[in-house]
Amino acid sequence: MYQLSPSILSADFAILGEQLKKVEEAGADMIHIDVMDGQFVPRISYGMPVIESIRKVTALPFDVHLMVAEPFRFIEDFRECGADMLTVHAEACTHLHSAITKIKRLGMRAGVALNPATPVEFLRHVIGEVDMVLIMTVNPGFGGQKFINEMLKKPKRVMELAGEEGYPCPDIQVDGGITLSNIREVLAAGANNIVAGTSVFSGDIRANIAGFQEAFSQVSPA
Repeated sequence: MYQLSPSILSADFAILGEQLKKVEEAGADMIHIDVMDGQFVPRISYGMPVIESIRKVTALPFDVHLMVAEPFRFIEDFRECGADMLTVHAEACTHLHSAITKIKRLGMRAGVALNPATPVEFLRHVIGEVDMVLIMTVNPGFGGQKFINEMLKKPKRVMELAGEEGYPCPDIQVDGGITLSNIREVLAAGANNIVAGTSVFSGDIRANIAGFQEAFSQVSPA
């Protein structure tokens, strides 16, 4: 089953609550929340107070993507403000296994994100612990980038790696430059969880989500 996780990084924060209600009513599956610290990536976005405030607006699960240095420090804080899934970057964790274990111990689903230059092989010794692998199809924290087509090889490699280690494949999320023009190609490559920002929040939110849902119905899961 495919899932759509609209990224509020592209929402209009002047009417964020209203847009979140539209997203939920239109049938989105979760809300993707990008947290940037200005260290791991060059931009700063938002943190716990914003997440806590919008938790009151929607019942959708919060899919929180931590683009921060040493995210282990903040795991409890994000659980307390309403995160349902917490994704950390493999490149940002000194002790990745410990971070995954703590996330799950606190009752959240655990995801691990890979930057474009990071090979899937990095996950070999934690693939049985993660609930989701997030494949970045742009370099995080930099605006105006094109979708990196080479990254479409990674979902298949995640499936292979899980099989080699004797585990079921985790969910495979893809984030960065996803549009209605390339979504079918992304799904065919093996992704089952799609992050979309501008393609959801620019223009008619309901119509945009309906477009993704139509694409979901036309591609058989890998």
